[in-house]
Order: sequence, then C-alpha cells, then structure tokens
Amino acid sequence: MSYPSYLNLYETGELAERAAAAWEVLRNCTICPQNCHCDRTAGKTGVCHSGTEAIVASWNVHRREEPPISGTRGAGTIFFGYCQARCTYCQNFSLSQGGLGHRVGPARLADMMLYLQKKRCHNLDLVTPTHFVPQILAALVIACEKGLRLPLVYNCAGYENLETLKLLDGVVDIYLPDAKYSDNKNALRTSKMPRYVDHNQVALREMYRQVGPLQVDDEGIARRGLLIRHLVMPEDVSGTRDVLRWIAEELGPDTPISLMDQYFPAWKAVNDPVLNRRLSWAEYKTALDALDEFNLTAGFVQEDLVEVDMTSDT
Repeated sequence: MSYPSYLNLYETGELAERAAAAWEVLRNCTICPQNCHCDRTAGKTGVCHSGTEAIVASWNVHRREEPPISGTRGAGTIFFGYCQARCTYCQNFSLSQGGLGHRVGPARLADMMLYLQKKRCHNLDLVTPTHFVPQILAALVIACEKGLRLPLVYNCAGYENLETLKLLDGVVDIYLPDAKYSDNKNALRTSKMPRYVDHNQVALREMYRQVGPLQVDDEGIARRGLLIRHLVMPEDVSGTRDVLRWIAEELGPDTPISLMDQYFPAWKAVNDPVLNRRLSWAEYKTALDALDEFNLTAGFVQEDLVEVDMTSDT
C-alpha cells in the first residue's frame, strides 16, 4: 500500500491545523465560489443547504470509475449529499439537489473511511466533497489516529476556490475534477455556477501544481496526480474543443482526459429545448477528433455510442 500524502501532515500536526482553519471558514462560508458568506456554524445555509454536519448518501465499493481509480478491488466511494452546483441535467439529482443522505459528524465520517479501508478498496473516492472540506479534514485527523492509510481522491465539479484548494495541498493524492464548460453563460444557464470557467481554470492549474499528471503503479492503479473529466453535451453546450485546447495548451498534452459520452436528459433537462435529447454519435466523434487534434492521448474514452453506431450522423 502506498504512503498517502496526508499522513505527513498528520504526523507533524499540520493536518489538525488545516482542519481547524477550514472549520473557521464555515463561520462566513467561502468554501466554494458561490461565496454565500453565511454562518454555517450557527445553522445558516447557503446554496449547498449544508451546516456543520456532512451529508453522506452512501459509502461502499464502487467499480465504475475510470480503470486507474476502480482498479481490481474498487474505489472506496463516499457520495455526499447536496452540491454547490445546480446542474439542470444532473443524473444524481436526488443527492445533489434533494440532499438525500445521513447527517454525520467527523467521527462517524472517519468510521466510514476506515470501513472502506477494511473492504480493501484502492482509495477513498470522495464524490462532490467541496462543500464539506472542513468536515472531511476533521474526519481525516480522527481516521489517521485509527490507522487510515488509503490514498485520497477528490472527485469534484471543478468549481473550487483557490483558498480551499490550498488547504488541501499535501492532503489530496488524486484530483478527479470536471472541466464542464468553456463558456460562462452556458455554465450559468445550465448549472447556476457564476464564472465557472474562470474558477475552473484557476482550480485545474492549482491541482496540477500540487500533484502533476496522473501516476500509476505497476498494476495500473492511480497513486497520485490529476485526471480531468469532461462530459460531451448536445449542441456543444459544453464547448468541448475549447476545453480540450485549453488543457493541452495550459497543462500539457500529458494531462489525462476522461471524455464521457453518457449524457442523457435527466431531471429538468427533459424540458430544456437544447438538452432534452441524448448525445449523438456524430457529436461524440467530433470530441474524439479534438482529442487527436490536441494530442491528448493519455486518458480514457467511452464506448457506449461507438458500440451503438460508428457511421450514423445522428
């Protein structure tokens, strides 16, 4: 088992200091770029509808992440409730919008982490963790005391505040962020995230600075680094070519991209005149061509649409 980054900070006492500093941010919350400035320690809630307790929808072995994350034994995935985004097409809307889950304190969250380690998962895969960074850091301190040794995956929307990411420097081993859009107007219309592109680009640069491109062991299991996800959307709402071009030019073509074809009109998207249909093969093929154009060959593509139809224009 590899030696995860956060253990160094735990042994020096800095992890506990980071946890305390993050908790103070909850008093005037700027954990994410929504910058609600509410006092979550006093029961006030902002966009994420969350106070001081983490909301956990599920914690178990997950085998459907990218191959270096799921590996052979699965990722130890903790799905958090609520989100700082309001994506109209969210496939997990019962969690992200409805807040489905159990409210837990740091001690219980630490127990969940240790349970997943006992299940022999390759890592701790924290899904939609941003609005609960203070709670996660507090739980890590407790879990480290009890023997936690799993690498930490930060699986997020890529809508992050730089100050929060600095609290995670040396804590997170693997960043798994989205790069959802290349246009702020589309991000605001479909996900209610102001200035998404600006914040996303700053976040990706900082993540890359902290961990570099993805590194895997002899068995192909991720141990450290950055892997960026991009969901290709109908009518190019996602601005795929511009997203990929920026990554290649700013971070380098060795940055792995997971190019996803699984969009379907979930939740409110069924009534959206642009987003109320599945992605076509032609649209995904255009995205694949952009990967080749910018020499982004280190990542992963999906085969759902390829298997259905490799010739149709619709």
